[in-house]
Amino acid sequence: MSDVKRIGIAGAGSIAFGTAALLHQQGHTPMLWSPSGAGTAGLESAPLCVEGAIKTEFKVGIAQSAKDLAEQNDALIIALPAYGHKTVMDALAPHVRNGQHIIISSHASLGAVYLTQALAARNVRAPITAWGTTVITGRKQSDTTVKVNTVRSLVDLCTVKDDAANVNGLTYCQQLFGDRFQERDGLLAISLSNLNPQNHLGIALGNITRMERGEVWSQGQNVTPKVGQLLEQLDLERLAIANALDLKVRTIFEHFHLSFHVPVASISDMNQAMHAQGNGGIGPATADSRYVTEDVPYGLQLTAVLGRLVDQPATLHEAGIKIFSAMYGRDFSNENNILNALELNRFGLNDLQRAARTGLLQVTPEQGVQRLNATEST
Repeated sequence: MSDVKRIGIAGAGSIAFGTAALLHQQGHTPMLWSPSGAGTAGLESAPLCVEGAIKTEFKVGIAQSAKDLAEQNDALIIALPAYGHKTVMDALAPHVRNGQHIIISSHASLGAVYLTQALAARNVRAPITAWGTTVITGRKQSDTTVKVNTVRSLVDLCTVKDDAANVNGLTYCQQLFGDRFQERDGLLAISLSNLNPQNHLGIALGNITRMERGEVWSQGQNVTPKVGQLLEQLDLERLAIANALDLKVRTIFEHFHLSFHVPVASISDMNQAMHAQGNGGIGPATADSRYVTEDVPYGLQLTAVLGRLVDQPATLHEAGIKIFSAMYGRDFSNENNILNALELNRFGLNDLQRAARTGLLQVTPEQGVQRLNATEST
């Protein structure tokens, strides 16, 4: 066992709680910070109770501010919905130390580039490791209890850093969470390794009335053959974009097999198997779900942008953005505050590919002929 690490977690939802539990199980010392303060109020005087795939109970540290979280811990993990990433990054950036490792669980919309540039403005160099998905899945049962549905056996990651930095993000994550990571080639690969947005698109479209009515429903059971077929077709669009970028990413079949430990079959059959073994999960009981409000603007939108950029239009992804925008009376294509802050319309493919490895987004003059269409990408 490696040395005990103090790990600060920005977030207080099910993923933050479950990640804290896994860190505790691995012998490390987690601390939680709720940006609003509400998410950790119950843990001020009570232990964190963990059920499901991890069973434990322990007193978790609570930070009162972003400054406390950064100063009192060896490394930081950002573990909250993507629509909160920019706010949390803005709060943490003034307090991050040189060399302090930051993990984004899970990475969305080039957030690692945004954070790298915020730190560079302070002349701070800190390695940032981006995960393609979360290391656990789960759901909060109360203010002090979380049920961990599964601990993933394999999570894709990459680390953006100064080329001269002697940092191995893969080794560091293995020290914290065990041997359950696979290194990928840069942030674009990680962005295209996150299957949650495409999967949640199909699941939410197929079950939106259940969500609106607040029903209690099995997610795995309701990935019926038609919904499963839609997920498989969405996956083909994502894989075509990755192939055009010469990036290796996992398939949707590998994702469900490695995340939920079921045999490879059709996506519907794999979800039925998950339901049968009790880890199919409970679907959202509200239309105000991250399946839409997070995954559409912060997941589907970047895939759509990349598809247009490499001449592999993600037609189904684009349609999903438009359908949900019509349903919700919102323009989800314009709600991504990270992509908007980065002003991607000023950059070309080579610029993005360089930023995907270094974290720094800079205009290359000779790429002036290849820019994203501003009206389409924001």
